[in-house]
Amino acid sequence: MLLTRREFVRRSAAAVAAVGLPVVAGSRVWGAGEEIRIALVGCGGRGGAHIAAFGRQKGVRIAAVCDPDGQRLKAAADAVESKFNYRPAEVADVRRLMERKDLDAVSVATMQYWHALPTIWACQAGLHVYVEKPLAHFMWEGRQMVSAARKHNRMVQVGTQARSRRTDRQAIEYVRSGQLGKIQYVVCFANKARNSIGKRTEPLPIPDYVDYELWCGPARKEPIYRDRLQYDCSFTWNMGDGESCNQGVHEIDAARWLLGETGLPRRVMSVGGRFVWGDAGDVPNTQIICYDFAAAPVLYEVHNMRAARDAQAMPQFRGAGVDTCVQCEGGCVMLHAGLVMDNEGKKIRQFTGGEDHFDDFIRAVRSGRREDLAADVLEGHLSTNICHAGNISYRLGRKASAAEIRAQIGNLPVFQEMFDRYLDHLKAHGVEPAESVLGPWLQCDPDNERFKDSAEADKLARGFYREPFVVPEVKD
Repeated sequence: MLLTRREFVRRSAAAVAAVGLPVVAGSRVWGAGEEIRIALVGCGGRGGAHIAAFGRQKGVRIAAVCDPDGQRLKAAADAVESKFNYRPAEVADVRRLMERKDLDAVSVATMQYWHALPTIWACQAGLHVYVEKPLAHFMWEGRQMVSAARKHNRMVQVGTQARSRRTDRQAIEYVRSGQLGKIQYVVCFANKARNSIGKRTEPLPIPDYVDYELWCGPARKEPIYRDRLQYDCSFTWNMGDGESCNQGVHEIDAARWLLGETGLPRRVMSVGGRFVWGDAGDVPNTQIICYDFAAAPVLYEVHNMRAARDAQAMPQFRGAGVDTCVQCEGGCVMLHAGLVMDNEGKKIRQFTGGEDHFDDFIRAVRSGRREDLAADVLEGHLSTNICHAGNISYRLGRKASAAEIRAQIGNLPVFQEMFDRYLDHLKAHGVEPAESVLGPWLQCDPDNERFKDSAEADKLARGFYREPFVVPEVKD
């Protein structure tokens, strides 16, 4: 029997409690007619989605918008006024926003390097938080966000929407029912078209309507040699984490949710590169990763380049461009698509159903019950850590031949098959395999969220911060 969303979330919360993290109620329960006042932090493209999602909800008011980009700040306030017939306060500095006494919650839609501080500050100010994925820019700061939520008993939900999607929930329950037999492996794939971010010979002029000091925040403040200021920073390690954390966290989260894993894999290895474009980005645009979990191997692949040089189509895996494929003895399940197929590719079953992720957050704020959150901050942290671990292997890698890569992959047939697809993709773009970066097998210490015998990996997991925007250690 398939579970309702509420029962599924309740059981998931119980599973979390079983590993030592009990469900804890918030400090206040809202009445049905009481207004929740929320502030938006980050007024870019995703911020617009937050305005639409929260503004349409009965009993929710967008009381303030916040962004160091003056044009985006005004545009967000204009959008609220146009859609909902009231104008929110406009605040450029998120630190000043946290001093306001007229807020109940904040919605963080910044780039990921600016996720941790607003979340922690909001919890310290007694505010609930909806924060976009990936949760954190570094592994260590994600744990501080969890600690802040627990210490101050705040509802903190992460924007991994599949946790609220009925399709995914039904597909996961179907796999767990055993009707397809034992899980053999999981393939997560995120083949999303991206383009070169350009490479300037002179630094990009910063517009006078952007407070660049505040915009950089905890990241290094350095000249920009890409063509655009906004968003494309996610394709640099200074401010971003590449596709494996951007889109990939959705797929990795679904895999971890399915398998019931509550930490890092036993070991992780990555292969990839930033090919063809010759731009100012430094994160890979083509990457494969193996996460060696006890329950089953989880493989991840990303292709940001099209299927071939002159193609418009993107590479696909079993007919899809982005999804999480669970291969079982008797067939496979595409979790996001809700598609069940036998081993000959024939459709067996199709699950459907929408999501209400923003609504889930508001319901949890009203009830004060953490188990009402579809994607609690801890779940976001655990899944984001897995993505970071793959990137850390890549960042510690070196150029290697195809033969060297195959030898290091070893006796993992499904990873060897993924490497075959990787090589075919490089060939379609005229790229030599020896341009690939081979990351080491990193042995993980899941209990301590660190790596065994790799001080370099631990340093990358800990991250860096620029004064005065330093993420504090939070003792919960």
